[in-house]
Amino acid sequence: MTPKLRAVESGVQEPHVCGSLHPAWVEFIRFCGQMRHGEIDQLKIQDGLPMLAETVRQKVKFSK
Repeated sequence: MTPKLRAVESGVQEPHVCGSLHPAWVEFIRFCGQMRHGEIDQLKIQDGLPMLAETVRQKVKFSK
């Protein structure tokens, strides 16, 4: 995992890490990190920013 992604997942808001990302992208990356496994069927992008994930399914693994 990259330091940028690790910082976003842990909630650390370091200016040199997250300062160049729009808050919408930071939130989307955080969402993906929390989901861990799953699929996003449709992601609405507007003006280059994630706006809405219409269908989100989460996969649950029962075996390790």
